[in-house]
Amino acid sequence: MQRPRSKLAYFLFGGVNTFACSYYGNYLFFLLRDHHGFGNLGNLAVSALHGLVFVFAAWQGGKFAQRFGYLTSLQTGFAGMGLSLLVGWFLPSLPAQFIVLTAWTISMCLTWPALEALVSDGEDDDSLPRQVGLYNIGWSGMAAITYFVGGALFDGLGPLSLYWLPVAIYAVQWVAVTWLKRVQGDPLPVAAATPPSATHRHQPEPQALAQPISPKTFLQMAWLTIPFAYMGVSTLLAVIPGMAKELNLSATESGLFCSIWFFARLATFVGLWRWTGWHYRFRWLLGAFLGLLVSLAALLLARDYWPLAVAQIVFGVAVGLIYYSSLFYSMDVGETQGEHGGLHEAMIGSGICLGPAIGVAGLLLAPGQPHAGAYAVLALLAGGLAGLIGLRFRRGPRTQ
Repeated sequence: MQRPRSKLAYFLFGGVNTFACSYYGNYLFFLLRDHHGFGNLGNLAVSALHGLVFVFAAWQGGKFAQRFGYLTSLQTGFAGMGLSLLVGWFLPSLPAQFIVLTAWTISMCLTWPALEALVSDGEDDDSLPRQVGLYNIGWSGMAAITYFVGGALFDGLGPLSLYWLPVAIYAVQWVAVTWLKRVQGDPLPVAAATPPSATHRHQPEPQALAQPISPKTFLQMAWLTIPFAYMGVSTLLAVIPGMAKELNLSATESGLFCSIWFFARLATFVGLWRWTGWHYRFRWLLGAFLGLLVSLAALLLARDYWPLAVAQIVFGVAVGLIYYSSLFYSMDVGETQGEHGGLHEAMIGSGICLGPAIGVAGLLLAPGQPHAGAYAVLALLAGGLAGLIGLRFRRGPRTQ
């Protein structure tokens, strides 16, 4: 595949797509709270449904992009998300909203693996870390801005803006990607192109081969940790409306205060992009997981502003390093970035599903204990920590 002269369009797609997806996906929980009477139990269940669909859709979305082309995958995803939310706009009933969320999630999963592959495909060993870094900074920056202003948009434009605003954005994106595909054609995925010779195959960066752990093991560890990170993220996002109610925060105020961790994640992405000494270093991944566990405990159990603010900062740093590790190793180890991007997203989906599902189970099994769901999620994360350490020190031959 020949590299395009510029990948600016792909970064723009990533940023704009983040705004539309984040606004609907994050503030849907406020709509369910205000219009359908959902509390933590109901919102956690909805988040688990979203994650369950996400797991399978992201995996197949990566394969779709690898087989049919990245821009074709974007076209299909933008059209599907727009049509789904258009239906949700005119059918406000609760069953219809579940169907809309499912269709929107499936369509969304056609976009992220394709975008990740577009910014990574054709890059050499020197440029790949830079591309992945820019991509992470772009989407995470937009996610932070969206959550920061999203509450004000929700209050100012009304709940229906969750539908019509993303629909307008998806329509513009569909037109833009259709034009781009017509002008430059659809970049041919590596798997569909002529297989590169051994001398031109992408190899993990040199320092990866100097470690006692193989690059593939680092990839496996990253894929193990990313679901647990998103167990924390999805659980937190689902309970924020309940937390805001306890703290007497409006949607606008909640967006301002609860966006701290988004900006901490963005700052982490900038730091990890500029400094690559964390690449293929187990202690950084381990430290991030420990920070994830401690900060999530504080976020789920504390109700004072300062502890919550500090915990958000630690949480954002931990999630940022874990996410960055998963995406970087997915792109750095192997040739099929589209499929690896899909697996990376599928790992995220498994976390989005399992975290809230475990929280729901805890609340149902111990209805008299308001923190039962939090304890259940934290216990699951402790098990993940043990799994990470076990994977690091397992015995076996070192293979690339």
